[in-house]
This record gives sequence, C-alpha cells and structure tokens, in this order.
Amino acid sequence: MADGGDPEHDRFKAMYDQHYPAVLRYAARRVGAEAARDIAADTFLAAWWRLDRVPAGEPLAWLYATARNCLANELRRQDRRERLDSRIRAEATRRRAVAGPEPAERVADRLAVLAALAALRPNDQEALRLIEWEQLDVAAAAQVMGCSAATFRVRLHRARRRLARALVGAGEPGGSDPDAVIPPPAFPSGTEIRT
Repeated sequence: MADGGDPEHDRFKAMYDQHYPAVLRYAARRVGAEAARDIAADTFLAAWWRLDRVPAGEPLAWLYATARNCLANELRRQDRRERLDSRIRAEATRRRAVAGPEPAERVADRLAVLAALAALRPNDQEALRLIEWEQLDVAAAAQVMGCSAATFRVRLHRARRRLARALVGAGEPGGSDPDAVIPPPAFPSGTEIRT
C-alpha cells in the first residue's frame, strides 16, 4: 500500500480503523477467535483489492457480505478437512485391524513409490505432488500447472495410471491390470497417493 497522502490509502486506513473490530466480532461469533482473525484479514484484503466497489459512505454492510463469503469458504475448507480426517482415521483403524506391514516393508514400499514416481515424466510427477503432497484441489493445481481444471483432471488421471503401471512393473501388488487399485505406501510427507 502507498504511504500517507494517497486518497485510496487514506480511505482504506480509515475504513480499516473504524470497522475492523466489528468485522472481527462478526466472524468470531461464527467461527471462533482463531479463525476470525483470518476471516477479517481476508475480508480487508478483498476490500483493498476491490476498493472501487466498496460503498464510500457506509462500507460496513459490504464488509459483512464479504466476510460472509470468506466464512462460507472457510466452513467449506473445514468441512473438507473434517471429512478427510474422518476418512484417514477410518483407514488407519482398518489398517490396524488388518495388521499392517513391518517397518522394513514400509520403508521398501516407500522406496518403491519414490522410484516409480521418479520414473514418470516431470509433468506427471508435478501433478501427483500438487494433489498428494501439497493437498491442493484440482482447480488450484490446474492454476499452478497453467491449464484448465478439466485438462488437469485428465493429466492427473493419466499420471495416476502411469504410476500404477510403474509400481506394477516394479513388482508391487496389483497384477497386470493398469486400472487396479494399488494400496500405495506413504509418501515422505506422510500422505499417500490415491490411485
């Protein structure tokens, strides 16, 4: 942001000073104090980028509407995290019940996955890493890769199939079917490739 003397900067600063506490309270009543700070920050970031759309006389309603959208995004993220956590817990419980592999087997499995991953083309590696290691959704990963979400989905599908074939070729379970679901070992980050 520019230093003082810039009318936009002065207008934003005055709006921030006057309405930040109200926006923070609005968010805190809905998601708690910790997440509320992020919601308020996102709200005022949006206000800065869209300052020309913020009503000059009475911006609070616009700020609340923006905070509401930020809250909806945060609640969707929390819901996705909770569903993922639930799936991970269920899978961990299932694996414990089935008696997982010994530590040496897990290391060997991890090395096999890393070797299979290294054998893929760089774009395939990056697509898998963005989804599995960075935990991006398809839209965000597509943006990173510079393509549409539909194109990225196709690339990801092909990368997963190539990885499955590379694992089968390395003697991993799954037979000769390239569409077989192979229970892959954990990546170094602790997440697993979903094939």
